[in-house]
Amino acid sequence: MFVPLVGEQGWAEDGRRAASRRATPARADDAASLVAEHAIPLPGIDEEAFADAFERFADARIVLLGECSHGTSEFYAARAAITQRLVERHGFTLVAVEADWPDASVVNRHVRHLPPRPHGAVFARFPTWMWRNREVAALAGWMRRYNQGREYTEQVGFYGLDIYSLDASIEAVLDYLDRTDPDAAAVARERYGCLTPWQSSPEVYGRAALRAGHAMCEEAVVRQCRDLLDERLGDIDELEPDHLDAAQNARLVASAERYYRVMYYGGAESWNLRDEHMADTLDLLLRAHGPRSRAVVWAHNSHIGDARHTDMGQSRGEHNIGQLVRQRHSGEAALIGFGTHAGTVAAAHDWGDEMEVMDVRPSRADSVERLCHDSGIERFLLDLREGHGEALRHALSEPRLQRFIGVIYRPDTELQSHYARASLARQYDGYVWFDKTQAVHAIAAPERDDTQVPETYPFGV
Repeated sequence: MFVPLVGEQGWAEDGRRAASRRATPARADDAASLVAEHAIPLPGIDEEAFADAFERFADARIVLLGECSHGTSEFYAARAAITQRLVERHGFTLVAVEADWPDASVVNRHVRHLPPRPHGAVFARFPTWMWRNREVAALAGWMRRYNQGREYTEQVGFYGLDIYSLDASIEAVLDYLDRTDPDAAAVARERYGCLTPWQSSPEVYGRAALRAGHAMCEEAVVRQCRDLLDERLGDIDELEPDHLDAAQNARLVASAERYYRVMYYGGAESWNLRDEHMADTLDLLLRAHGPRSRAVVWAHNSHIGDARHTDMGQSRGEHNIGQLVRQRHSGEAALIGFGTHAGTVAAAHDWGDEMEVMDVRPSRADSVERLCHDSGIERFLLDLREGHGEALRHALSEPRLQRFIGVIYRPDTELQSHYARASLARQYDGYVWFDKTQAVHAIAAPERDDTQVPETYPFGV
């Protein structure tokens, strides 16, 4: 899942806290007053002045923009406005998102005015609404206009960081080799043939590998990745789009094979492997774009908030992009979370279910979201870095309940399913608040078996 349910590591519905790491937080009314005192009010997202408050983070090389749900319109629109400001005025060169590489590559070619490659529906895998929505399409349209007439190396690119595209990545590698070296393509087909029975349902491969007691396909896919990178792509400029796609898709197949194999063992390994892959992909993109490259990352709060200051890191041994970026790029990253009190959200009740627009329950009285709501300010930014209000930082450093809604939302069991204990001020460098929010505006994907319906996203939206 994109954001695992908190489950047994969570809290009982009666509000009982875990026995470990007891702390005496600041009184809620005192903390809410500090939030109100230090909040930087934000104008409407559509106003040019909305992004002014985020100039304070423009010196970072990597700005990570979160979301407390995968289905909230304001989070997407706000991140788009901040991204545009960072690109236009501060020279940020790439946008990297929590999405599949092959689908994002289609968008990247579109925004860079490159000839399209044959492809199926873009972002058609569950959860389709996460990236197949009007807010992301509007960002893609702006990026295409921005890149018009610019040299390729001066354009801003759009890339996916995630690990779930095993089938599409295999097809992309084979397509590249079919065009450049048919003999090598034949070898690759033989090696990838080990995964062929499981391409459309890779989780079944993980179950089969667990039963077999060994990594059935690891050697073949790793050898294919190494051969492609060392023998064919080593002397090509990595920013060249066909090379970058082939190289990353080969890496992705190797990572996905391991991911689907270890996910059945439980524990933190599969989560950690996924976030390591995303962090490694980000580093690859920064290298490919050169020493002056600067990145904006879009991902869930659970990925961009430093895991060391959450239950996921302290209790479950999980790390994430935010933690890895802080460790690898010390002093060069800004981690910015997003939150809301109530409204509506696009989500499903279970994995693979249809999307619904659901009501978001008002935040719990003992949560950090309620402190923000009680500030009485509709939209604001908190600067949580050292030197920007030590009393506020102290109050928001105390572990409190924080809400995490992924693509699954279960309001009836919200406390166990969507709340976890975390330190807001230590997780993030900034926190953006929208008191009431609405669901993202999804764009329906074409039916898979209807070949007469042309794919238009994001081109014809």
